Amino acid sequence: MKKYFNLFDLSQKVNYRTEILSGLTVALALVPEAVAFALIAGLSPLTGLYAAFVMGLITSILGGRPGMISGATGAVAVVIVALVQSHGVEYVFATVILAGLIQVTAGVLRLGKLMRLVPHPVIFGFVNGLAVIIFMSQLDSFKDSSGNWFGGEQLYMMLGLVLLTMVIIWGLPKLSKALPASLVAILSVFGIVVAFGVDTKTVGDIASISGGFPPFHLPAVPFTWETLVVIFPYAAIVAGVGLIESLLTLNIVDEITDTRGRGNKEAVAQGTANILSGVFSGMGGCAMIGQSLINISNGARARLSGIVASVLLLVFIMFGAGLIEQLPIAALTGLMIMVSIGTFEWASLRTFNKMPKSDIFVMVMVTLVTVFLHNLALAVIVGVIISALVFAWDNAKRIRARKSIDENGVKHYEIYGPLFFGSVIAFNEKFDIQNDPDEVIIDFQESRVVDMSAIEALNKLTERYLKVGKKVHLKHLSPDCRQLLQNADDLIDVNVMEDPTYKVALDRF
Repeated sequence: MKKYFNLFDLSQKVNYRTEILSGLTVALALVPEAVAFALIAGLSPLTGLYAAFVMGLITSILGGRPGMISGATGAVAVVIVALVQSHGVEYVFATVILAGLIQVTAGVLRLGKLMRLVPHPVIFGFVNGLAVIIFMSQLDSFKDSSGNWFGGEQLYMMLGLVLLTMVIIWGLPKLSKALPASLVAILSVFGIVVAFGVDTKTVGDIASISGGFPPFHLPAVPFTWETLVVIFPYAAIVAGVGLIESLLTLNIVDEITDTRGRGNKEAVAQGTANILSGVFSGMGGCAMIGQSLINISNGARARLSGIVASVLLLVFIMFGAGLIEQLPIAALTGLMIMVSIGTFEWASLRTFNKMPKSDIFVMVMVTLVTVFLHNLALAVIVGVIISALVFAWDNAKRIRARKSIDENGVKHYEIYGPLFFGSVIAFNEKFDIQNDPDEVIIDFQESRVVDMSAIEALNKLTERYLKVGKKVHLKHLSPDCRQLLQNADDLIDVNVMEDPTYKVALDRF
């Protein structure tokens, strides 16, 4: 009989074996990733490993998405590398703490709901770009310490071990799901390398991971306005990148598990983790989509797997560095390549002939920005802006007016579609002021006055009618439209006349 245990989440049943084995797999995969990201940022390997431990542990306990893994990430490393070069590691620690405070504030203010503004094509592009980055980052495994590509027997051996890892991960679940396929693959390749004395690249060839417990250390920077001016731009970008990547990862895991995480709670947890990472000698980080997918694909669904992964990572650093440094890079490379294959949204390729061209453009653009600039936050922002502009353009073309004259000689304009900055010109073209009768009714039952540009358009339109001695009534304005007109009262002269029959917004005359 399976044993279940509830840990910090009374609504979530936890399978001990699945969670612990998955946590072990994730811990093994975290080691080379954390080391690599620290080196990218120009920091010591332990700075990345400590960040992975603190980020993973805190977000697993406090986060809004059980099963999601956080740690040191390339997105953060790319942001802080310039700060490391110009001011040193102490300023990095201060930056990470400030970024954490910003993230906590965002969570408390419930800004996580802003992720609703991210369209699906942007998510597709983000995920596909990230899959390509994960794959491309594995190519460094086929280079020696001097940056030269492997050749001959060394290359064939590396390719063979990588392919063996991938075959085990792909094939084992078809035979049995008793153990995580990724863990079996890593241990199998490790066993082959040790048993046959295979000369291949190992974790120890990248850097030593030996160390102690993360030391408590307040950043040694002057607490002055000048320091804040230096670190705040970096902190704001780190906070933004971290939240975007974490909340997008949360959404992806939600879709895979058919559950719903809590974005604002995750934002607070990410911020808390970054604050503690900064005071425990870590470089900070955010959610890691690759490790999160490894965890989820292994069947982990609760907090225990992330806690186990973080604790085991610390155990590796403090007591098992010698053993972990013997792990063949080929096994971890094969694992991450399979993650990249699983991450890529292959279904998005089949929708090219079915999706609107604007959505395809957004998806491709986000993918390209992600791949070539390695800036996930910028990619998402670009995608959202393009999507918003396309949406505004499409809606600007949808405003229409149905015209009729009743038995009293009053001309009616029935407006359809939103009246906002993009549709103002088309709206004005609907009216024939010179040839209209003396009384005109503009009916907004199927339309909405959205913004100040729309109010100004109404103001100018009524002025033009009044100049030629004609009366205009606005009919069926919604409560929020009337509120907009009232708010604009002190800013512009809104020439709207009240007609008791139609209960229009304001009485200006």
